[in-house]
Amino acid sequence: MPQIGLTPDVRELKDKMKEFINGTVIPAEPVLMQDDEESSRTMAGIKQAAKDQGLWALGHPVEIGGAGLGFMPFVHLNEVIGRSHFGSTAVGSASMQDSIMMHLYASEEQKERWLAPMVAGEIYPSVGLTEPEVAGSDPTLMQTRAVRDGDEWVINGHKWFTSGASRSAFTTCFAMTNPRAESKWERFSSIIVPTDTPGYEIVRAVPTMGTTQGQHCEVRYNDVRVPATNLLGPEGQGFLIAQKRLGPGRIFHCMRWLGQAERAFELMCERAKARWAHGSYLAEKGEIRTWIADSAAEIQAARMMTLDAARAYDEGDEARAEIAMIKFWGGHVLHNVIDRAIQVHGALGVTSDTPLEFMYREARYARLYDGPDEVHKMTVARHVLRDPFNNVPWR
Repeated sequence: MPQIGLTPDVRELKDKMKEFINGTVIPAEPVLMQDDEESSRTMAGIKQAAKDQGLWALGHPVEIGGAGLGFMPFVHLNEVIGRSHFGSTAVGSASMQDSIMMHLYASEEQKERWLAPMVAGEIYPSVGLTEPEVAGSDPTLMQTRAVRDGDEWVINGHKWFTSGASRSAFTTCFAMTNPRAESKWERFSSIIVPTDTPGYEIVRAVPTMGTTQGQHCEVRYNDVRVPATNLLGPEGQGFLIAQKRLGPGRIFHCMRWLGQAERAFELMCERAKARWAHGSYLAEKGEIRTWIADSAAEIQAARMMTLDAARAYDEGDEARAEIAMIKFWGGHVLHNVIDRAIQVHGALGVTSDTPLEFMYREARYARLYDGPDEVHKMTVARHVLRDPFNNVPWR
């Protein structure tokens, strides 16, 4: 079946990536889950293997040290990178959104200090958006403030879910810099804050479902002073910069979720064909066959929707409604398929002897991060209701 953007060259590269994820990354998952010195050494070896095989930073622009693979080809690669929770880190794509954001808006000095080592996988970035005191779904409520004092910004605020802050070299902090701006969307700016700056306090790694590695951090900014030159992009353009990062990122998320769903589907089918109960294999029972058929249809539907949204974005359309649609639908499919796979495995499915229980807990995040389902549904409905006869994907 012809697929959007999947040329023979891209298919070959996708097969090579799948072989690497299945053969190198997935077998190392038990060690990588430990989050200790051994896991760090193992990941360092995997990263080097990815570089040696020409699989490192494929989607990053050439001018910042990447391979310059086009948007649509990289969308396809994310489908197989996503088969493992550790896939993005293993092949250097975890920094892609932040790298492109910095490539577009950073000064030459900022690029030299942060961008090159980030693309090389030598340092990690983090982003400070979400705050515990206000609804993350309405970013205009953010309370973190940055005040100009001579040649410095002085930042005070409270963030959490600053993912990766405990290991990152810097956080791109989004803060209010001009509370009097006429547009509420132009009151906020993005500022690069090195994590070793005095006053940058990691309060804790927030205990969460699924993630065992303390990646989601609560951070306080206590009179944090950084040079005025640490402003990322123009003042008042924080939300524009964030949207440039989040739009394509949501497409990449959805393709990675497909990789997770497809892996769970394969495990479900293998178990159904091998497990004997009540006089027949599970695969011979009507209910199990219904689950398998429903899962296959849902994965294919989500895949086609995601590729179509990616096509629209790649052609220059903001595709906000299309991206919002795949964000909530893709998360729904991810949960359904993993849930069925666990049920087919029975008691084994809730043990750590398979990856399913971890995948299930991680899948719950899909309905929250980068915007909760309800906000994305509002976006879709608002778009459609402007012109119900034309503002639908099938027109």
